[in-house]
Amino acid sequence: MIEQALKVADTDGVEALTIRRLAQDLGVTPMALYWHFKNKDELLAGVAEHVMADVTPDFDPADPWNGRLRKMVEALVGVLRRHPSAHDIFHGVEKGQMHSFTRATEAALDLLSTAGFTLTEGFRIASYLLDGSLALVDGEPGCPKYMTPQEAVEWRRQKRLALESLPADQFPLMVEFSQTFEIEPDLEEFYAFGIDLLMAGVEAMAAKKAPSSATPSSTA
Repeated sequence: MIEQALKVADTDGVEALTIRRLAQDLGVTPMALYWHFKNKDELLAGVAEHVMADVTPDFDPADPWNGRLRKMVEALVGVLRRHPSAHDIFHGVEKGQMHSFTRATEAALDLLSTAGFTLTEGFRIASYLLDGSLALVDGEPGCPKYMTPQEAVEWRRQKRLALESLPADQFPLMVEFSQTFEIEPDLEEFYAFGIDLLMAGVEAMAAKKAPSSATPSSTA
């Protein structure tokens, strides 16, 4: 049931996900679903709970705190990439009422406490990593996914021409950057770089508190 609800949201958008639509897809009456969810808000909360369950992976106890925190961020970004609707779903539910979200937050606070952060600082960092992950996926480079390969080529060409038309004496670097639109972006490199960027700030702050505890995650 939840998997089908998630499929509807990912395919047609959160707006399309209703009790009536889900009942139709499952071949049951809406009343059959009202036993499980009183309204759309409860349905969305159930979907969010299901999605967030993958964000707290099993850790190797031997891994340093930042290696384990990185795995959580990678898991979150992976969930957001797999489910386009997750962004809107997360913004439409009360996260404090989600067990899986609370469990992930508790795990993050524990790791950040190990790094020397106070609980207040840890909560701020956990919120920053969540928002940063959402922004990272939101900012995925490349053309809109609904475009055909031919349309994508033309989309990139138009982007390149728009930047190339800037006055080169005023914006030489932007004009040079226009050449990056000639090829499709490397999405795996984009996400690896973005996660590195998010983690680097946390690790740098941790190093000021307890230098010996801030093992670079690249060596984890």
